[in-house]
Amino acid sequence: MAQLSDDCFAFGGPMMSVDEAVGLITTRVNAIADIETVALIDADGRVLAHDIAAPLPLPPFTNSAVDGYAVRNADLPESAERAFPLDGRIQAGGLAQAPIKAGHTARIFTGAPMPPDAETVFMQEDVRLDEAGRIVLPPGLKPGANVRPAGEDIPQGHVALRAGQRLRPQHVALAAAFGLTRLDVVRRIRVAVFSTGDELASPGEPRAASQLFDSNRFMLMAMLRRLGCEVSDLGILRDERNALADGLKQVAGSHDLILTTGGVSTGEEDHVKAAVESIGSLVLWRMAIKPGRPVAMGIIGGTPLIGLPGNPVASFVTFVHVVRPTVLALAGSLPEPLLPIPVRAAFTYKKKIGRREYVRSSLRRGEDGALEAVKFPREGAGLLSSLVETDGLIELGDDITRVEPGQSVGFLSYADLL
Repeated sequence: MAQLSDDCFAFGGPMMSVDEAVGLITTRVNAIADIETVALIDADGRVLAHDIAAPLPLPPFTNSAVDGYAVRNADLPESAERAFPLDGRIQAGGLAQAPIKAGHTARIFTGAPMPPDAETVFMQEDVRLDEAGRIVLPPGLKPGANVRPAGEDIPQGHVALRAGQRLRPQHVALAAAFGLTRLDVVRRIRVAVFSTGDELASPGEPRAASQLFDSNRFMLMAMLRRLGCEVSDLGILRDERNALADGLKQVAGSHDLILTTGGVSTGEEDHVKAAVESIGSLVLWRMAIKPGRPVAMGIIGGTPLIGLPGNPVASFVTFVHVVRPTVLALAGSLPEPLLPIPVRAAFTYKKKIGRREYVRSSLRRGEDGALEAVKFPREGAGLLSSLVETDGLIELGDDITRVEPGQSVGFLSYADLL
């Protein structure tokens, strides 16, 4: 397990900005050192443990980029078309052992190895046959055209995949192109997930008239799994300090991260802060973010704990900006900054200065074809429908106080957040 000191997250400011929170996490969380080897097909979403240098060049041999006809550069027509006798046929997967005769051409197909001494390929749609059955090639083609040299993509020995890279299908494809069948990856981050509150019932269990079915826990577990975590569902902890403290203490030694939702505000029945302080240390973050200001982070027996707000939208937003970078830091992942894309606002909005806000929005095409962001018509951090019926979040920086229609704003797609 990752072991952190009790003052790892000490912060003296009255209100932490989002950037300060992310910076604190990424610089002070210790990455776990455990490594395992997995089959290539199971590597998607995992964090690579070691650099991978190309064991062979890609492509490993010089080949044709098109279906066409291969010639020597010395025979290229310069000012007028020229007829060439056909000298051989080379298919993809075949061998090209003999060089092309001077003044001849060879039929070649995409991916087939170039014959010795041949350096250029004419596309088949650019040539014609004459009455004698010869291949007539046009003038003006540049030497080396339509040929993929060996190592053009990646030279042998080049570090093509770096330690800390969170592997995606394209990375798996590259490893396969090197002929690799297994990769060393960081073991999955183990996260214990609790919900807190007497007002919650788990789906499938009886629900009292004054209770809600717990949705946050399942949302957060799904988000963690998308980050490649191994998740322990530890259910609902009731609003009682000792019970909370016991539940948290029991899982600290066997997990890399503890994640709770609810109970981190300052109300009389919000007991997470007191429970954590009784068994570890806690810095209660008042992050300058909306939705989601009440966020707690602390240490229990060397294991980091993050307490997210109970409202589902606030929980979602703060997960993205606090839990996501924590998980990536624990896994030793390379930074994956969230980069909003510019779109045009189709709404009016006011906000306070000094606070970052995230506005749930859908995208549409304007009359001129440009992307426009349409704000969800209702406010409220408890509206799950606002996450379901929108495409992402408009990010409004600390210094922005007003948005007008036509203004350029930054959009974060839900698809890019995990």
